[in-house]
Amino acid sequence: MDDNSNFLYTRSIAEASKLIKRRDISPVELTQAFLDRIRDQNCSLNAYITVTQEIAIRQARKAEKEIQAGFYKGHLHGIPIALKDLFDTGGIKTTSGSMLFKNRIPVKDSTVTARLNESGAVLLGKLAMSENAIAGIGRGFKDPKNPWDISRTAGGSSNGSAVAVASGMAMGAMGSCTRGSIRAPASYCNVVGLKPTYGRVSRHGVLPLSWTLDHVGPMTYRVEDAAIMLDAISGYDKNDPTSSKQSLKKFEIPSKRRLDGIKIAVAKHYFFDKTRPEVDPQVIKIAEEALEKLDQLGAIIEEINIPALEYADAAALVILLSEGYAVHQRDILTNPELYGELNLLELRVGGLFSNTEYISAQRIRTILIQQYAEAFKSYDFFASPTFATVAPTNLVPTPSAITQMPSFTGPYNLTGLPAISVPAGFTDEGLPVGLQLAANAFKEHELLQLAYIYERETCFYKTRPNL
Repeated sequence: MDDNSNFLYTRSIAEASKLIKRRDISPVELTQAFLDRIRDQNCSLNAYITVTQEIAIRQARKAEKEIQAGFYKGHLHGIPIALKDLFDTGGIKTTSGSMLFKNRIPVKDSTVTARLNESGAVLLGKLAMSENAIAGIGRGFKDPKNPWDISRTAGGSSNGSAVAVASGMAMGAMGSCTRGSIRAPASYCNVVGLKPTYGRVSRHGVLPLSWTLDHVGPMTYRVEDAAIMLDAISGYDKNDPTSSKQSLKKFEIPSKRRLDGIKIAVAKHYFFDKTRPEVDPQVIKIAEEALEKLDQLGAIIEEINIPALEYADAAALVILLSEGYAVHQRDILTNPELYGELNLLELRVGGLFSNTEYISAQRIRTILIQQYAEAFKSYDFFASPTFATVAPTNLVPTPSAITQMPSFTGPYNLTGLPAISVPAGFTDEGLPVGLQLAANAFKEHELLQLAYIYERETCFYKTRPNL
């Protein structure tokens, strides 16, 4: 593990924005540092599909001139970020990691892309991902490598986003999440991954997988950075019928270091079951240590039972695969050769579910939402491990890979509740593990404050991969 604290590419967004505002560094200098880092690391880690070097330098120069003229836009002005390659970028290839879209060049930006551009952020490029945001590596695409151990996966499907942030190839990145694709890679790579409330961030101009499960959110080095990005991308969008008009309370660094009186629920029957063969005991141990830390900080930790969690995995998979097949049906029937083998197999499964099975899954979802709503009458947050295991080895996955492991992240896609993964420690092998924290709908401000306090007290983010 390496301490590169003196290098610009190890700075957080919050730190770099202060330096830019004071004109201690320029957006061009900062952007060039990240472009140099991409040149050095991307050839071995495969985080980027497309590097937009000329655009990045042009945007950085524009930001520099604006700041010098006294027009400082805020925390993201001049900050180099990157986008998962399913966010439309006008005039820039957007592939979804699939041969199906290999030469697709959108005419317009997605809403998120446009809002980041308006904030003055600098686009470094488009990031690698699991094919069509579901599973496998697209034909002709490269698999991102986990910077902690390149023989292990970086997760899916926002793997390129996690790798870019963890390895210092972007200050922040956008990911998408249908069953855990922001939080799982974040856990595997020791970064922060935030899935906002369903409807908090517009999905207009984002290539879909599952209309009722898809979320988009930031992946960053620090919790405060995630809050900064969320502030820029949130807000109602008339182009997204699921977009909410609920306002976002601006993040403030907590003045207190304690959590006295905060009540945190733990559904141990589902998230901490060591008897399940798919669950890594070291992950559970680290999560239990995280709960102990929260207890030491004054939080009230209580065990709770959410019965519908036992059916959440099955319900999420039926909904995800059914809607995924609906999205891809025409192309699967007419151009199956453009899909990778695993991707095609998983999507075709979705075409086998009946209307009755889909409706039953949605009924389970409704019950789960009701049970969480009832729990939030008595509790402020939920806590659990982010994922059941550390990053597995980079073996070719089996066709049933998506169903083999319990999803600790999926319940929050089903319910639409906000959830965040923050670094929580390392196994004996030095592999990172994340802590997942969840809050009631549209309570991102409170969730981010809790995550910030935990992060500040534990400082696991300070440990970087040795590259």
